[in-house]
Amino acid sequence: MRVAIAQLSTSVDKASNLEKALQYIAKAKKAGADFVILPEFYMVLATTKSGVLPVDAAEPLDGPFVSALKEAARKHEIYVVCGTYESKTDDDCRAYNTTVFINRAGELVHSYRKTHLYDAFSYKESDTIIPGENPYKVVETEFGKIGLMVCYELRFPEIARQFALQEGDVLIVPAGWMAGPMKEDHWQTLIRARAIENTMFICGANLVGVEFTGRSMIVDPMGVVIASGGEEEGIIITDIDLERIQRVRQKLPSVRNRKPEFYK
Repeated sequence: MRVAIAQLSTSVDKASNLEKALQYIAKAKKAGADFVILPEFYMVLATTKSGVLPVDAAEPLDGPFVSALKEAARKHEIYVVCGTYESKTDDDCRAYNTTVFINRAGELVHSYRKTHLYDAFSYKESDTIIPGENPYKVVETEFGKIGLMVCYELRFPEIARQFALQEGDVLIVPAGWMAGPMKEDHWQTLIRARAIENTMFICGANLVGVEFTGRSMIVDPMGVVIASGGEEEGIIITDIDLERIQRVRQKLPSVRNRKPEFYK
């Protein structure tokens, strides 16, 4: 299974962002990737500094942005995961922070609305984002079971554990991890921790730019960083050995050794 992370900057120009996404999807396919992962809310830069609100850029899931991603996935026969803003018809002030999961046939097989919002470090995502209420479920693919969570949710081990209990193989984490004191260290530490404690691969796809840390990374079930990026735009590609998961779980059966009766 070959995975490509498109570590990109985003902007307030949605059309320009989409065009760049399509270029990177094509690059990933040319490099032989089976999956290409773009960051959280890549659709448009809608932060307190940008002057754009998520609701202003948001679209329904059958809107032009996601439709173009679906067509690119179909054209290049590649899985596409990308962060967007999804509109809600009865809310004029907020939108969902939604990540779409598109298969090789260009079909939207899963959409995940971020449940745990980034109300931390003097930021309040809940002012502009509607919290999702969707269950945490793996997506069955020909490569294995894939889980999906977003950015700040790395800080909640309970979420990643839900995918481990469903025997997930790979956890994809699109992110817009904000820069700041200790933040880059937290990003790297939390990705490795979630991989080690759940014995699964973690693919963290982060934004770059003035507000974000970059350092996208892919970590194996033992916590080994097998691919990573710096602070600049680029594509990070690596092969994931899915048999490594079972080899690690034979040595380290920590999920199987749980005692839920003691965790109440």
